[in-house]
Amino acid sequence: MNKWKTLKTEYIHKSPFGHIRKDACQLPNGHIIHDYYVHEYANWVNAVVITKEKQLVMVEQYRYAGEGFFLEVPAGKIEAHETDEEGIIREVQEETGFTSLRQPILLGEFMVNPAIQNNKIKTFLLLEACRTSEQKLDDTEEMSVQLIDFDQFEEMIVSNTIQTQLFTAHAYYMAKSYLK
Repeated sequence: MNKWKTLKTEYIHKSPFGHIRKDACQLPNGHIIHDYYVHEYANWVNAVVITKEKQLVMVEQYRYAGEGFFLEVPAGKIEAHETDEEGIIREVQEETGFTSLRQPILLGEFMVNPAIQNNKIKTFLLLEACRTSEQKLDDTEEMSVQLIDFDQFEEMIVSNTIQTQLFTAHAYYMAKSYLK
């Protein structure tokens, strides 16, 4: 297999949240796609945060596009001056008020949707977390902290008794596999 060749690039939309570009691409067989849209987003991190009592530290928040309240692992974008580890520690503390004396454990790095997006997500595990402060939310954030028994969360996913997103379910199963 060979890579596609980019013939032309044009930005359709740019914002602090991400960009949309339209590319003209030539496939290895010579076929040309004139309108291939790529969503450019920043890389982000998320973390499965577990307390000494084996409870997951989750956040529940309204998601406009999903039209509902979703239970999720803490997550966010990395700031320009941060390492991935510093970023996830900051995000967890801001969103939940929880910290850990243990270093974050990298569980994996994945492309979000390489067909149309260029960003990656790194998933971490934080163990023996405890609440050390209040939340420090941005003006655009409103979320509540929920503590969920680690072993019961799988049943909540499987039975569909909660609304969550793929990244949370994926992170949970990665953490469960790591902890075996």
